[in-house]
Amino acid sequence: MILESLFGLSLVLNVSFDDPSITNTDRTAWLHMSMPERDAALLPLVQHATTCIVRAALADPRYRAEMRPNEINDLITDSIAACDGLVRIMVRAHDRIYGAGSGEAFLLGPYLDVLPAAVAHQIKPKTH
Repeated sequence: MILESLFGLSLVLNVSFDDPSITNTDRTAWLHMSMPERDAALLPLVQHATTCIVRAALADPRYRAEMRPNEINDLITDSIAACDGLVRIMVRAHDRIYGAGSGEAFLLGPYLDVLPAAVAHQIKPKTH
């Protein structure tokens, strides 16, 4: 369900994969970076997008502390729409770092695969 919702959302967002403000020199600079360096450059953007989604899910009036991970999928989908700007930045950066079109594949693949668990883990009430 969440995959279908996010695929539809990606069509609605109409994410631009080519940023005209980035020059060819900027693009080739990424080619000289190692994979760990590329991953390290992208990680803060992934964290910012995920934090935004977590905050939006917590602020949603439907949120309850006792929700199961599969129950928060609708909250996650709606929260992604609320965090559109940060998600777009992450997708565009992924495209610049790893190649055109890779950002959407990352969003709908690896990122989406771990997002529900990451959100569920971060919104769990802390018990001490």
